[in-house]
Amino acid sequence: MKCRSKSAQVAGYLVALMASRAMASGFQLQEQSASGLGVAYSGMAAATLDASTAFWNPAGMAFIPKTQVVASINYIVPDYRFTSSGPPPTGSTYDAFGNGGDGGVSAAVPALYMKMNVTPDVAFGLSFNSPFGLSTEWNAQWAGMFHAIKSQVETLNINPALSYRVGDLLSLGIGASYQRLRATLTEGVTPLVPTAQARLDGTDWAWGWNAGALLDFGQGTRVGVTYRSNLDYRIAGTLSFNSPAFAALDSSASTVLRLPSVASLAVSQEVGKVRVLADFSFTKWNSIQQLVILATSGPAAGQVVSAEQLAFRNSWRAGAGLEYRTSEPWLWRAGVAYDRSPVQDAFRTPRLPDNDRSWLAAGARYSPNSSFTLDVGYAYLWVKSAPSELAPVGPVPGALLGSYHLKTSIVGVQGTVAL
Repeated sequence: MKCRSKSAQVAGYLVALMASRAMASGFQLQEQSASGLGVAYSGMAAATLDASTAFWNPAGMAFIPKTQVVASINYIVPDYRFTSSGPPPTGSTYDAFGNGGDGGVSAAVPALYMKMNVTPDVAFGLSFNSPFGLSTEWNAQWAGMFHAIKSQVETLNINPALSYRVGDLLSLGIGASYQRLRATLTEGVTPLVPTAQARLDGTDWAWGWNAGALLDFGQGTRVGVTYRSNLDYRIAGTLSFNSPAFAALDSSASTVLRLPSVASLAVSQEVGKVRVLADFSFTKWNSIQQLVILATSGPAAGQVVSAEQLAFRNSWRAGAGLEYRTSEPWLWRAGVAYDRSPVQDAFRTPRLPDNDRSWLAAGARYSPNSSFTLDVGYAYLWVKSAPSELAPVGPVPGALLGSYHLKTSIVGVQGTVAL
């Protein structure tokens, strides 16, 4: 393989790692409560299930009479498999290294919510949760190791909010988000040293806001609308190598990234012992079209090393759910949903092998008294087979041609204490 200058090597690694990092950040987590999991998170902007509405729609806090504390955890178990289309010249450049095993990494997504009344018409809420996240890890040596090995993206969202009940018909809510994003990404460096890996660590905090309205028409009919703003990150990162042969290339880099805004319209309708929930959400993922990378140290310091095209498309989600109360203290749930992925086939990488998905969920609520509630939920997600069409832009990273086969299970449990 022809040797490249240090500056060119640094530029290449920065482009590959940071571009993939943006795609990893394009994974939005719905798993914000176990109570919502049982209905596949359908109708959350109108459901007012518990204090978690401080995140879903802050206006809903006006319809929760008592002070509440909610602790929730969802455990996500993904199964991500890749099948190469074969060896070169028509298949993957490094097909001989294998298909990478199971790239899915199980992860727990905790959340904590609190809601309290300030006056009879004003309520305050506080949310600690993770609206975006990703965890994938392929074998250290596999056909796509020069595209991705490990990808871990975590967010922490701190979200105080207020609601105001205007009258019997209308309540309004508004909140502010202070959100940290942290990422660790690794990938292979060269087939000449198969064990050598590049590692990128980056972090930043960003501000955003959310607002909502809830209409209560009486006779069990509610309509909710909610909006979460985009978040603008200026990410600073360090690029390092696990092999002494590449230590001179250690450097730093920065980029800007705008995570998308989200709008949702939801309906809740009670008929006897049954409540129907439905919603439609729109996520403006086209805020990520390209990623400009700036080297801030090392041989390429101060230079724009790439303006990478990512071409995320806007996505939408629709869901419907049922709640059925048999007799105290039990309530039963079921739900279905469909998510359209923001990732387009030509830009899909093993960091985010995402595609359109369908949800099937079930859950239950047990309320032995007015002070404590236990929620459990389960969902199974079928993900449409996702083609990998990464062309050989050079010997490294090479072509990665084949398909991903994805599925996910989610188990959630939640405790709510009313004071």
